[in-house]
Amino acid sequence: MTSAAAPQVREMTLADVDRVSEIRVRGWQWAYRGLMPQSYLDALSVAEDAERRRAGFGRGGPGVVNLVAERAGTVVGWAALGPYREGEVLTEEAELYALYAAVEHIGTGVGRALLQEAARRAEALGHPAMRLWVLEGNAPARRFYTRAGLHADGAEEPFEVAGVTVSEVRHGGRLPLEGSFPTAL
Repeated sequence: MTSAAAPQVREMTLADVDRVSEIRVRGWQWAYRGLMPQSYLDALSVAEDAERRRAGFGRGGPGVVNLVAERAGTVVGWAALGPYREGEVLTEEAELYALYAAVEHIGTGVGRALLQEAARRAEALGHPAMRLWVLEGNAPARRFYTRAGLHADGAEEPFEVAGVTVSEVRHGGRLPLEGSFPTAL
């Protein structure tokens, strides 16, 4: 864990894609160890993730926002948000699509800064609430979101990863968030 000054949050640019992909892939490999097949996690490729991310950059649709957190000019976290997807239908609520801190920066306020800014942006875009999906077995992330005011609402959704069914649970809350914004993540 690296301790440092509060991160600065800004909109992601195309130049950030490689670092964001590195943070995302390494984050999956670290956080989902034991929750998903190890062979799947080991096969994740930063280069392939960056290629997909670069190809789709700026095409997320209306209201989609990608944010990065920086410390000393280095990207140390990433978050993405946009309209909540109920199947193929976009709703008036916001969805936090992703939030990742670089593994060496977990617990240093990166996740908190990104979540606070994502919630602020969602509220500014007129969303009355925010929802997100998190792996059921990812207890640290679930505690983080619950402390921030995003509580499990009982909805669950299974998906398959390398032939193994993994369950996600939905968390949500009204905006502005009224949680404590813990430092973990």
